[in-house]
Amino acid sequence: MIRSEAAALFRAEAAKRILVTDGAFGTMVQTYGLNEADYRGSIDTGHDQKGNNDLLSLTRPEIVREITDAYLVAGSDIACTNTFNANRISQADYGAENMVRELNIVSATIARDAADAAAKATGIPRFVAGALGPTNKTLSLSPDVNDPGFRAITFDELKDVYLEEVLALAEGGVDFILIETIFDTLNAKAGIFATLEAQEQLGRELPLMISFTMTDRTGRNLSGHSIESFWASVRHARPLTIGVNCSFGAPDLRPHVQVLSAAADTLLMAYPNAGLPNELGEYDERPETTAGFMREWAERGLVNVVGGCCGTTPEHIRAMAEAVAGHPPRALPAHRSETLLAGIDPMRVAA
Repeated sequence: MIRSEAAALFRAEAAKRILVTDGAFGTMVQTYGLNEADYRGSIDTGHDQKGNNDLLSLTRPEIVREITDAYLVAGSDIACTNTFNANRISQADYGAENMVRELNIVSATIARDAADAAAKATGIPRFVAGALGPTNKTLSLSPDVNDPGFRAITFDELKDVYLEEVLALAEGGVDFILIETIFDTLNAKAGIFATLEAQEQLGRELPLMISFTMTDRTGRNLSGHSIESFWASVRHARPLTIGVNCSFGAPDLRPHVQVLSAAADTLLMAYPNAGLPNELGEYDERPETTAGFMREWAERGLVNVVGGCCGTTPEHIRAMAEAVAGHPPRALPAHRSETLLAGIDPMRVAA
């Protein structure tokens, strides 16, 4: 297995400073005011394509590149691919299942070219994370209230869906695989298994970035796991980063970030929403407000990587980068020689 040089460089950079990932792709796409024809281009699947942001990598690649460049100029060290829904399950809604491989390769190539150009222009290393969204299926819960045992998909089926995407992202040149917005821990495990299988096929390491999302203010995801039990469930994958994204905004994430910061012996990446949407579905939290929350996290030594999710823009990322500059990165806690088990809550068994 060939070790990842990008992971070694990432860890070296993260030892010097707090790194910055990018912001929301969907938020920026909305600013272009695209109509259905803009999304569709010359592609005809017999479905309305409005809202299929992933398809823009094929039909309007200049927009995807502009957004990626804007985040890199604002200070992002990581460019995430425009592939949150570039999987067979999500693309089935648009009749574009057979385009998944092409979507991922092209999206990864756009991000790779942008990151390499930014690194060359500034002398600062830039990285590319291939984004895997959670899909609209869940392995842990039944979609049928009258049949609790029913599942809309099996673990092996979901693993294969992710495997197709991971292999295409790797072909396109990503450095890392980012499994993000995890509302179901078992879905995340399917993504982890797919990445491990891809590593075996390719003969090289594909470092993982894993990001949890909370579905209520108690700090649990939809499958019921707390942040610490989630860490116990996925730490076997030895991720490059573990963290949280999306959810309810930085103030509500703060106590859970603190718990994870003390528990996880790897780099911690947190990228919250810009607060909660208003009645029109828009985000009102100003860049300086979000950046203020990130500054406090940095001052407390809670994070290694910060960034933004829904509602955040290049202005938010620029403000965050300025807010955390000069603050030392979080120190990783010492590895504990104990058994950590995960149910809904964690259980520690002392050695």
